[in-house]
Amino acid sequence: MESVRSDAAAAQGDSALTVKILVAGGFGVGKTTLVSAVSEIRPLRTEEALTEKSIGIDDTTAVASKTTTTVAMDFGRITLPNGLVLFVFGTPGQDRFWFMWDELAKGALGAVVLVDTRRLADCFASVDYFERRGLPFIIGVNRFDGAGHHTADQVRDALDLPPHIPVISCDVRDREDAKRVLITLVEHIMRTMSTRQRVSY
Repeated sequence: MESVRSDAAAAQGDSALTVKILVAGGFGVGKTTLVSAVSEIRPLRTEEALTEKSIGIDDTTAVASKTTTTVAMDFGRITLPNGLVLFVFGTPGQDRFWFMWDELAKGALGAVVLVDTRRLADCFASVDYFERRGLPFIIGVNRFDGAGHHTADQVRDALDLPPHIPVISCDVRDREDAKRVLITLVEHIMRTMSTRQRVSY
């Protein structure tokens, strides 16, 4: 990881500010797609093919075309217009790989929780994880065909989230849309840190 950091710093100068963020959510919600869409380098993927052993474990009902799954993490990097370098880590979606989460969360300043409204319960574990850690997060509602339209307030109510947590609709296949999600997260992190600093004084 040091070599990646060095490359990013070299591209932006020694004073480049880097931020580690996570992209989480349920199985097949679009985490790998988001990381791949925004990364300015060739993304690192740890995907393996779904096999017969996953039958009855991985629910592919809503994502029938999915043939692979992330078994460790995805990694990409993007430099925002203000020079901020984001290291973007996608987490594995299935609970049998959750032992990876604590390691991936070390040093992270925030997270995007992707949501498929057809399978809203799949994101509950991610929301709970970041709430318990006190890690700022936002909700990205990935627009799937046939998912129907739900307002941000409807999704927020269904997840029992406070008003200050952003809920935005997105198509993670689109680079600019995916980038907008990450910028929204960075802005939310900055507001959260500013609020915490005021409270601590």
